[in-house]
Order: sequence, then structure tokens, then C-alpha cells
Amino acid sequence: MILYTCPARTHGADAPLIKHPCGVAAQALDRAGHTYTVKVVGGFKNLPLSRRGKREEIIALTNQQDVPVLVLDDGTTVQGSGAIQVWADSN
Repeated sequence: MILYTCPARTHGADAPLIKHPCGVAAQALDRAGHTYTVKVVGGFKNLPLSRRGKREEIIALTNQQDVPVLVLDDGTTVQGSGAIQVWADSN
């Protein structure tokens, strides 16, 4: 499996006020015992121009630019930290 994240990678799940989605997704996978590879794509959500030209692979996979995205071994994609948490807990 591949977990696509922003440059923050797997950090920020334990932030006190606003939890970082990429970190939340990674923490859910870790907690459930899943093995995955992290692949970082450029740019940040709050700086849209910082993503220009750096997320073509995500767009090709999901038709949108946001991460986290989990790509399963069969090529299925799971988009967003909430959906990744649900998947991790049920698989």
C-alpha cells in the first residue's frame, strides 16, 4: 500500500487543536497494524499555488488534488483521513 501525503508526511495527528489529516491517516494505519509506504507530494492545501505541477499523480489516481490518499495493493484508492481511518479499522 502507498499512503500519499503532503510534505508534513505522517506528523500532526496529536496536535492539540487541529489534527493534520495526513498524520491522522498514518496513525490509523499504524494502530491497525498495516504496512505501507509513504509517498510525499508537493504543496500544501492552504497554499494552493504551492501545489501547481506537484500533484499530477494524485489527480491521475483520484481526479482531485487533496491528500491523504491511500492506494491499496489492488489499485483501489481511499481518499481522505476519515475514509482511511474507517478502512484501516475494518481491514
